[in-house]
Amino acid sequence: MTDKKALSDFANTHTVLNQPMPLQGHNLYAGDTALREAVTRNGGHWGEEDLQRYGEICGRPEWIERGFQANHYKPEFEPHDRVGNRIDQVNYHPAYHQLMQLGLSEGLHSAPWTDPKPGAHVVRAAKYYLHCQVESGHGCPVTMTFASVPSISLTPALANEWLPKITDRGYDPSNRPHTEKSALTIGMGMTEKQGGSDVRANTTTATPLGDGSYELVGHKWFTSAPMCDAFLMLAQTEVGLSCFLVPRWRPDGTKNPIQVQRLKSKAGNVSNASSEIELRGALGWLVGEEGRGVPAIIEMVSTTRFDCMIGSSGGQRQAVVQAIYHASQRSAFGKTLIDQPLMQNVLADLQLEVEGSVAMTMRMARAFDHLDDEREKLLMRLGAAVGKYWICKRTPHHAYEAMECLGGNGVIENFITARLYRDAPINAIWEGSGNIQALDVLRAIAKTPAVLNNWFDELERSKGSDLRYDRAIAQLKNQLASMDDIEYRARHIVDQLALTMQSHLLMQTGNSAVAEGFIASRLGAQGIGNTGTLPVGVDVKAIIERGNPLTIA
Repeated sequence: MTDKKALSDFANTHTVLNQPMPLQGHNLYAGDTALREAVTRNGGHWGEEDLQRYGEICGRPEWIERGFQANHYKPEFEPHDRVGNRIDQVNYHPAYHQLMQLGLSEGLHSAPWTDPKPGAHVVRAAKYYLHCQVESGHGCPVTMTFASVPSISLTPALANEWLPKITDRGYDPSNRPHTEKSALTIGMGMTEKQGGSDVRANTTTATPLGDGSYELVGHKWFTSAPMCDAFLMLAQTEVGLSCFLVPRWRPDGTKNPIQVQRLKSKAGNVSNASSEIELRGALGWLVGEEGRGVPAIIEMVSTTRFDCMIGSSGGQRQAVVQAIYHASQRSAFGKTLIDQPLMQNVLADLQLEVEGSVAMTMRMARAFDHLDDEREKLLMRLGAAVGKYWICKRTPHHAYEAMECLGGNGVIENFITARLYRDAPINAIWEGSGNIQALDVLRAIAKTPAVLNNWFDELERSKGSDLRYDRAIAQLKNQLASMDDIEYRARHIVDQLALTMQSHLLMQTGNSAVAEGFIASRLGAQGIGNTGTLPVGVDVKAIIERGNPLTIA
């Protein structure tokens, strides 16, 4: 018979060693050298104290936990109440609402509109970059609400009624008429089954009712955040494709017949409900001019695309945070991971991607702040499409490589890297996939040749600083000089537009380690390889130190 002491010995099989504790309680802004420098460089220095405050909030364990909860407990659709009345209710976990409340209370949906000043978009972009590292799914309605303002402003009567509530910093998730609320969120409905990004193929119709309102009949294949208080939607009138503001409830307190058919079951972005809807005679009001629906809603789309740049840059940053922290806390083969040369190559390469993404995103935020300047407006016109294409498309592989740094733990759902990987493709696909962005760049160049001249004028500021950079610009100009097979070559052209702009911006920062590492690995003779193939001579330790979340300047 085995005695008690022997049983006790068998019960204690091992002590947990060499496993890093969860990273929490750190300041996401203070530990992000690239972001801090970009904020100052682009005119957001006045927001430093507020960003330091918010960086500390975003690192708190309770907010990190809410991000996990909002993804674990997915939204659930409740079409009818218990006695059979149609309610089209989507129920979320309380953590989702808490994250929404935090984002809106910080003005992520409104600050540059309610307090416009130099650097307003820069500071808002930096704050949103911090916020989305906690949880990205709920950012969809935050972004759409923010982006709706330029479109709704096209119709003064709607703007006067709706914008004060849209820009209010409260959050009211209740399922009731907008007339009874002081704070509203706005969604968007463009995509239909038969057309996808080709919105001119939309079949939803809008018929005037004679009192300035319209009746919409049709469907939308993707309507995210269906609990928003109203949606900007495209529909066909006798004049052509037009844009409408469609409320979830009618002003008389009856339910507007926007009927949710089901929620999408998505690979990522699972905290955010995305739905298929049918419009069964829904009430809507014209936004902008009839027949000019695309120009009206493109005001919103261009802004959501900019937020995709912010969100994907933030996702890259959070992935690097996890990879560098893990590597600094875990040992293998007798040495800490972060001290091993091959891991240093990988980590530095991951950080270089963030450096380029942050530099480009914040430069476009500065342009957003100065759209009254024609050169900045031209830069933003091309930069939003180029940046959205490149940064969002680089993020999925970046997330995977960071996940691999954690080994098997990286793919486990209670490690944030698994969620970052699942969410990474979303921004690349939504708001215009890669091909749509590349074609939009070609369209912009063809319609307004000044956008390309202005782009090269910006790049000219760094000419002569690096032979590889000068050579890349010359090659890009040669590629653009010929229109032969231009659509076939569009992705490669946009790749080079992005890489040369990022190289220029990084050279302008004056950090030689970052600029040299980026250019050598992105514009050098070997071209872009797999992550962790930086050439010999790059100052990997200096680059990693810039990305270390525990390094406080």
